[in-house]
Amino acid sequence: MIDMNDQHDAPERGDGISRRTFVMTTLAAGFALAVQPIAEGHIITDDKALVAGEVRIPVGEEMIPAYRAMPEGKGPFPVVLVVQEIFGVHEHIRDVCRRFARVGYMAVATELFARQGDVSKMSDMQDIMKVVAQVPDAQVLGDLDATVAWAANNGGDTGRLGITGFCWGGRIVWLYAAHNPNVKAGGAWYGRLTGATTPLQPQHPLDIASTLKTPVLGLYGGKDQGIPVDTVEQMRAALKRTGNPSEIMVYPDAGHAFFADYRPSYNEKAAKDGWRRLLEWFRKCGVA
Repeated sequence: MIDMNDQHDAPERGDGISRRTFVMTTLAAGFALAVQPIAEGHIITDDKALVAGEVRIPVGEEMIPAYRAMPEGKGPFPVVLVVQEIFGVHEHIRDVCRRFARVGYMAVATELFARQGDVSKMSDMQDIMKVVAQVPDAQVLGDLDATVAWAANNGGDTGRLGITGFCWGGRIVWLYAAHNPNVKAGGAWYGRLTGATTPLQPQHPLDIASTLKTPVLGLYGGKDQGIPVDTVEQMRAALKRTGNPSEIMVYPDAGHAFFADYRPSYNEKAAKDGWRRLLEWFRKCGVA
């Protein structure tokens, strides 16, 4: 079992976030243990004619593992940050990066739980949630800033910057779009919009809706048991009041994690439509 050190016992970084020794220095192989067995027929995107594999993102004096995929040949390529589910940067998230690379993007998925724990090796959801609860939003936003800086120096055109994420990562998309004014567009897949706050997670997307400038495409399931449709409608109304050009699509017959083709929750029709809409959204907003 992973020893989760007390935040207050760790020395402080310059940005006020406690420094931790990284639990993960390399990405886990394959799919996360908690999502076994893997659904037959899950999407597999090969890396032919792509530059794809694990990289290291410098964050201060430390290095955080990430997966990068982009086309072969001369760049720079538009950049998409791919933000993980609660299961970390496992094979499904890496495959999503390769899908973006296939259509001309540099896609980077940084392991954002690397300091707190390796959730890929955990089978119990309670253990996973204990790790996730200890991940500060400020740390996540800072790691994504570092990823953008790395991409700019390694073949990416961060003047064409987008972000997308799933579940836990869908919530982060909204927050990072508000945090970084250089983000051209976001795509939030079934990310939680409101809930209890903590010192580590002091705001939710509904809290920042009134100041959000970046256009975000929200993709939600009408049968999602964890994200009530009324909170989605609250977010839609809040954005409309400010004139923000974000759009939210609700798929009535889809539940949570409807894009996750390796799980029983996969809804092929909604997933394919959402992917098409997201690529169109990025093109429309200047990410392509």
